Amino acid sequence: MTQNKVKGATILVTGGAGFIGSYVVEELLKYDPKKIIIIDNLIRGTHDNMRNFFNNPIVEFIEGDIRDTDLLEKCIEPCDFVFHMAALRINACAANPRDGFEVMIKATFELAELCVKHKIKKVIYSSSASVFGLAQHFPTPETDNPYDNQTFYGGAKLWGEQLFRSYKFMYSLDFAALRYFNAYGPRMDTDGKYTEVMIRWLDCIKDGKDPIIHGDGSTTMDFVYVRDIAKANVAALMADVTDENFNIGCGVETSLKELLVALLEVNNSNLTPVFLDVKTVNPVARRLADINKAKNLLQFEPNVALHEGLKELSEWYFEKKRRENL
Repeated sequence: MTQNKVKGATILVTGGAGFIGSYVVEELLKYDPKKIIIIDNLIRGTHDNMRNFFNNPIVEFIEGDIRDTDLLEKCIEPCDFVFHMAALRINACAANPRDGFEVMIKATFELAELCVKHKIKKVIYSSSASVFGLAQHFPTPETDNPYDNQTFYGGAKLWGEQLFRSYKFMYSLDFAALRYFNAYGPRMDTDGKYTEVMIRWLDCIKDGKDPIIHGDGSTTMDFVYVRDIAKANVAALMADVTDENFNIGCGVETSLKELLVALLEVNNSNLTPVFLDVKTVNPVARRLADINKAKNLLQFEPNVALHEGLKELSEWYFEKKRRENL
């Protein structure tokens, strides 16, 4: 039985009001921590995401920015463990690389420095399958090289992994990095220019409009449900592993066409897809994680199947829209 390292611990979750971060907080609360501190600037995170624990006396929410190093130090100083989840979206990094640098690279460097200074026992770092770009092998093992990545975001996430590796080597700072594949589920970002295709399709279902697929729908992803990702984070903290990165996916390859069919099925919709020309060339046409390392070293296995996850996502999204229209 793995030792419960959360019990009695004080834990910082950067980005803890966000999509994945809020589920990590909920998962941690099951293991009897002494205190959970959240720092989030609410640019992507929301009070609504924290509804289930906002009034919990052991959760302290600090509205602030991880670029504020003095505030970051106040958050880290009393802690035993840190989950570093605060980040910009991939498209936001592309739109404003300077912001990407300040949030993804500079603030992560300051966080690592403070973790050494305040003797943090372990950092769990949220990385991404974006580090691979278009991978060489499918399913993709953690050992695939990252040289085909073309995004600022993927480069920044990889730099974070390397930063923590070097700090383990230089200062014995324990860490694990989790490379999320295609995260989805309730609380995912729904607004703005970079909305996920799932949300656009749910709007089509809601409005009775035929959903659009750009291209032939053959692009594939490895969809992993947000509650599974939260469990992987806690498993990475509990396990006696350090200086390792882990693919966090489902190990199932789903094409956009298959995704749309599944989404229509769970919503009993008889809409039919409209295929239009590709708007932009996607350099990453396939995603499929090899998840054996997480199974073997973290005893983590995803357990939410795509249909089940899409059903929960749909119910959450339609209820959210209903509340907004009241």
